[in-house]
Amino acid sequence: MSILNMAFRNIGRNKRRSLLAILSVFIAIMAVVFADGFISGILSSVARNITRTQMGHVSVVTERYRSRERFMPAQAAIAGADALVRTIESIPELQGEFELVAPRVQFGVVLSSESGTKTALGIGGDPEKERELLRLDEAILPGGNYLERPGEAIVGQKLAKDLGLGVGDYLKVVAEKADYGMGFKKFRIAGLFRTNIESFDGAGFQVGIDDARDLLGLEKGASRILVMLKDYAKADKAAPIIAAALSGTEGLSVRSWTEISDMASLIVMSQGIFMIMELFIAFLGAFIIANIMMMVVLERRREIGILKSMGMEKPRLLRLFLTEGTLLGVIGSAAGALAGAVLTLWLAKVGVDLTGLSAGTDFQMDSVVYPSAHPARIAVFVAMGAIVSAVIAYLPSRSAARMDPIEAIRSA
Repeated sequence: MSILNMAFRNIGRNKRRSLLAILSVFIAIMAVVFADGFISGILSSVARNITRTQMGHVSVVTERYRSRERFMPAQAAIAGADALVRTIESIPELQGEFELVAPRVQFGVVLSSESGTKTALGIGGDPEKERELLRLDEAILPGGNYLERPGEAIVGQKLAKDLGLGVGDYLKVVAEKADYGMGFKKFRIAGLFRTNIESFDGAGFQVGIDDARDLLGLEKGASRILVMLKDYAKADKAAPIIAAALSGTEGLSVRSWTEISDMASLIVMSQGIFMIMELFIAFLGAFIIANIMMMVVLERRREIGILKSMGMEKPRLLRLFLTEGTLLGVIGSAAGALAGAVLTLWLAKVGVDLTGLSAGTDFQMDSVVYPSAHPARIAVFVAMGAIVSAVIAYLPSRSAARMDPIEAIRSA
């Protein structure tokens, strides 16, 4: 009889005990698969929001703007941004990779009203493209509308409240122009938005890109060009290709979001930390296999003694018990991974509402997170469960292989 057949037969001899071992690994791997999908969903949400609201997967600005970015100087804007957008969109090597290429104007202002004075961030962009980027159209409160015509603005709910303004009122904006003069423009408030992100709701407003250009005297310019890819992981490869395509325009800085944002490093570090935690969970789940295998060894001392006295060698006996422990881990891991994947895929459709956790913070995460299941990673977790189980089962298996046959029979 082969080692594998003998191992399967022995597992079936005590179904309750085997089921307990399989169940422990099942729960651990199911938790690991679900946690991995849930954490991936959160990290993807953070990465998506940071890139959409701040710099894109690839950011194109002037070198002057990059050096003074926090001041958002209109004097350092990209001239002829619309033409550069068309150049980027026509890059042969990146055809099919773009999700969106959009010029954006950003400017800081101080807003005043009878209720007080507030610093604010103005964002000017193509309303249709900004639907895919900022997605503020989804956050408009009842009674208001998204940008529909020139001269309109949408304002963060808290900012509007602090200024004593509402839908239909006029937002008066004064800003420094690109020629260092002062620009003035009135915007009718078309709607108020609430994103539950403090920095947006308390200090943000959006206008059309033509209105922003008129206010700042930019003509066809833009503060930056945001390049969004279908796969943000390809940003580091796309950035040099875009830089080469724009090499004819001097003074441009083209960088991927991973080069700009500290959050990219944090996401990579978080993934490593969570992987260690997931491995620890798998060890905890498989640890019960060691206890069960030790009990099996003690209960089967007579059988071990008889097998060894009949000529079964130590390596073969070691493989027998090691195979039993590994099989318990493989069965539990496979079943747990399947259950975890099904749970993750279901939540990927319905989402997990985390509004209560993200409300009132500057942590840029969607209020509803959609976990993601990665088949390759799930396969790794199944293998991890099997390997951990084999490692855990090694010591009791070695103990069985090293038993003296006469002493084993006597003590049974």
